[in-house]
Amino acid sequence: VLCEKPIALTADEAQQLVAARERTGKLVAEAFMVRFHPQWLRAREIVQSGALGEVRSIQTAFCYFNTNPDNVRNKADIGGGGLYDIGCYAIATARFIFGAEPIRATAAFDRDPQFGTDRLCSGLAEFPGHRHLNFICSTQQVPYQRVQIFGTKGRLEVQIPFNAPANGMCRIFTDDGSDLAGAGIRAEEFPACNQYALQAHAFARAVLNEAEWPYPIENAVANMRVIDALFRSG
Repeated sequence: VLCEKPIALTADEAQQLVAARERTGKLVAEAFMVRFHPQWLRAREIVQSGALGEVRSIQTAFCYFNTNPDNVRNKADIGGGGLYDIGCYAIATARFIFGAEPIRATAAFDRDPQFGTDRLCSGLAEFPGHRHLNFICSTQQVPYQRVQIFGTKGRLEVQIPFNAPANGMCRIFTDDGSDLAGAGIRAEEFPACNQYALQAHAFARAVLNEAEWPYPIENAVANMRVIDALFRSG
């Protein structure tokens, strides 16, 4: 089973899938397609190369505007709201880049008075080594998304980090900080690809025992733990 994110509504719910896998021997995974897009693989490669120096913070924004009462994203009882729907991406990609799990997290929420869902979440997560993720996600703000990765020597920007177009190129930017007006910025372009198809092919290869699936279900449980902590804080 390749399950749309988030895999559950709590870490305890997600943990049940670990037992199911052990009992059945079947593969179950959470579908974060961005982890298969070449732009994200390249971003992680740049971070790991040390080109940005010591990476200390990630800043993420992900917003759209949706006030349709019939949309699942606006139904609190089945997991609607910004943190479940899109804040989970900020958490998953920070864990992907840092290669670590947060040690604490805090958040502030603004809830829609009609739907009861979080229409704005501002979150902060601290990772080992005093590294931070700070993010906003909103279901009722102007559509926008961007990821900034800051190091001691450089900055990396993912221009369209989550809804990467399947029929158009994507770009990431690295900036050495030598000029605040942008003279030190260098762009890398990636040909059009379908990140959902890349994920599906990888999953199929794992099912057929042709390749190992890189994100066991424990990874999904870990992501839910952070979401749980943010909701407790809020």
